[in-house]
Amino acid sequence: MTNISDLPISPQLLSILRCPLAVQSTEYGDDPGQLELVHNCWLVCADTNMKYPIRDGIPVMLIEEGEKWRDTAVADLPVPPPAA
Repeated sequence: MTNISDLPISPQLLSILRCPLAVQSTEYGDDPGQLELVHNCWLVCADTNMKYPIRDGIPVMLIEEGEKWRDTAVADLPVPPPAA
């Protein structure tokens, strides 16, 4: 089990962050763009398949960044994410 102090971002921040692409659309329901923390260094949106790296504890929530990794399988995401 992961200790909260081992998480790269707080659970509170994770609960409010949303994929910036998904929130622009009405096709994903009432709460679009929820993110899941994977590999303890990526935020993945199931709605859009966008994947956002967390670098130095900072989620990089740019659409352009998420698009770079969109076609990469979750299992193939580099850990840690490469520098920009």
